[in-house]
Amino acid sequence: MRLPSILIVGVAVLASVLATPLQRATELDSSSSWAYKNPDLPIDERVTDLISRMTLDEKVSQLIQGDIRDFFNTTLAPSPPLVANMTALRTSKRYMGNGTTFPSPIGMACSWNPSLLVKVASVIGLEANALGTNNVFAPVLDLSRELRWGRVEENTGAMGLAFVTGIQGTPRPSAGKFAKARVAAMCKHFAAYGSPTGGLNTAPVVGSERDLRMTYLPPFKTACQDALSLMVAYSAYDGVPALANTKLMVDILRDEWGWPAFAMSDAGGVDLLQTQHKVTSDREGCAKITVDNFVGEMGGGTYTFETLQDQVAAGTVNVSSIDRALSYLLYTKFALGLFEDPFPLKDYADYMRTTESLDIDFQIEKESIVLLQNLNSTLPLSATSGSIALIGPHAGPVADGNIIYGDYVNFNASNLAVTPLAGFQALLQKSNVTLRYAQGCQLWSNDQSGFQEAVEAALISDAAVVFVGTWSRDQTLLWSGANATTGEHIDISSLELVGAQLALVKAVHAVAKKTIVVFVSGKPVTEPWIAENIPAVVQQFYQGERGGDALAALLLGDESPSGRLSVTIPRSVSTHFPNDWLRGTIYGTLDPGTVYPNGTLDFGTQYVLNSPEPQWAFGHGLSYTSFAWSNFSLSETNVTAGATVDVSVTVTNNGSFPAKEVVQVYIQDVISSVVIANHALAGFNKTETIQPGESAKIKIPIAVDNLAIWGASSRWALEAGEFNVRVSTAADNIIFNSSFWV
Repeated sequence: MRLPSILIVGVAVLASVLATPLQRATELDSSSSWAYKNPDLPIDERVTDLISRMTLDEKVSQLIQGDIRDFFNTTLAPSPPLVANMTALRTSKRYMGNGTTFPSPIGMACSWNPSLLVKVASVIGLEANALGTNNVFAPVLDLSRELRWGRVEENTGAMGLAFVTGIQGTPRPSAGKFAKARVAAMCKHFAAYGSPTGGLNTAPVVGSERDLRMTYLPPFKTACQDALSLMVAYSAYDGVPALANTKLMVDILRDEWGWPAFAMSDAGGVDLLQTQHKVTSDREGCAKITVDNFVGEMGGGTYTFETLQDQVAAGTVNVSSIDRALSYLLYTKFALGLFEDPFPLKDYADYMRTTESLDIDFQIEKESIVLLQNLNSTLPLSATSGSIALIGPHAGPVADGNIIYGDYVNFNASNLAVTPLAGFQALLQKSNVTLRYAQGCQLWSNDQSGFQEAVEAALISDAAVVFVGTWSRDQTLLWSGANATTGEHIDISSLELVGAQLALVKAVHAVAKKTIVVFVSGKPVTEPWIAENIPAVVQQFYQGERGGDALAALLLGDESPSGRLSVTIPRSVSTHFPNDWLRGTIYGTLDPGTVYPNGTLDFGTQYVLNSPEPQWAFGHGLSYTSFAWSNFSLSETNVTAGATVDVSVTVTNNGSFPAKEVVQVYIQDVISSVVIANHALAGFNKTETIQPGESAKIKIPIAVDNLAIWGASSRWALEAGEFNVRVSTAADNIIFNSSFWV
């Protein structure tokens, strides 16, 4: 019995797979009254009935989720009867490459705009649905605490729930009564994967159960209660590989949370139980450990689940483990309505890269860009007169070798991108502004032979904008050995610019009338010299298709920047502390050291010649106007469990530029029975555009129960005492603070 596929594959191949169960049920078994076919029955009843009718081979085959290339040779013309399917597969693959490309998740998280991100994710879900793709491998809910790790660019931050909501959407039109979504969002990587030892991909993560429950699991608990799939991390936590961690996968995920849907290994992850973690000696052990924790196997390894039938016969694996793992997979398929409505959108080409989707991309691009520094109102630049030089390896045409997308994009997808140069050219085409371009250097080289052209362009221009940063590769190049400084399996030891890039900035700054630096990157760049010497600094995490248009619009003053950092930017990789560092990490009065530009050394103790204070804090971001905050209040000051405290404030635009503001609320548990974070982000609100002289009243609800801690007795407790409320523009910039008591 072949059941509806949950793979990310082409429409044609999916169609052939989906037709099979219906054909067998009606033609071979001549029954249309079985419970699993009844769309009006609860999902659990349908799952139980279907499992009772499946053979062991059918059950195991459902739990193996592979790449389409593991089943078909997609490079050769097959003989009938697969010709039609393969032709359609290549057609659908072409459309997959033409989907809308949005900015990297770390960038979209800088928008601090969940409602906009729901729109973005809705486009992703719609395009996936149109192609017959039933499972989207997003959001990534790992935390950006270890910045050397290559996949920081993929992290969604506090926006996971918006991603899940948008991707899954509403059920298909003809789906069953209990269907829940059109496409399954896959929360990953469960759990704590993004903080590996040494920043090395798949390395073990060190931590306690308190760290797990208070730091690493909350993003999943918040975002994934309604998500229909989950990917299990490669790594081990506290010495136990995630796939082998019964406490994590069964006790917490299934029993405590009651999560009912499909969990799957990462690609090749099951084999790592033998080859990397060394907790079993053979493939059979890998498969048994995984299925006993009710997880399916993704391809990319040796397909250890192919041993399950023999292990059942030998008595080493219980069929009940296979049945329970399968029940979660079938729950997801029934919840998606795949049995009733496998192809709800017939003319899939009509849904790809539409005008509407590109408009949504343009908006998220603009709101994702962060103005880090703007001394003496260096920005915005004039859009009517004068001259501007665009310089650097991230500024110009893709043909020059500029790489501006993150990883996990299709081969040559960047050919569809609007580069910064193209964005400026489009916006200035009817103006009197003279625009110049010089690459200056490549991202991956120390060659300075292009400096002279760049310096000359800067010298004769009114302003020079230098685009530097990190780079990743598309999925073809990233795994074929091409150089990169970010992306999966690309881990680094320094957050400084590579090659000649910093020297290029210095050379341009030495001659330019006005210098602006734009960091185009997949993670924070630490260059204190730029922070100390360049008047205007902008952060653009890897862009989507209209990133160049967005940069031009903001730098030329069409709109005010409204992005806020979704990650801390430290002074160096060795001084990085996450926003929610534990109490006692920084003790007493901070005593930093300094190396002055003239070489003078001023020694401190925290650190001897540096500081643990960030260059730019979590939540930081500037605009072209100024805001005044007033009328701060708390709805309650004495509360009990189950209560909600409303934090209210009025934000007034007292500048001359229309702009959006982000109100952030951090909570500090003043006295706690165990050591916890110094504070935690408890809520936020991004205003709509506020016109000069106008105000917006903001109310942010804080659920008191969310302030519980994992205590010394290894259970949750909402402890009595004082909770300090800090209303802030960033983690390090408190505007108002007051307290309530539990």
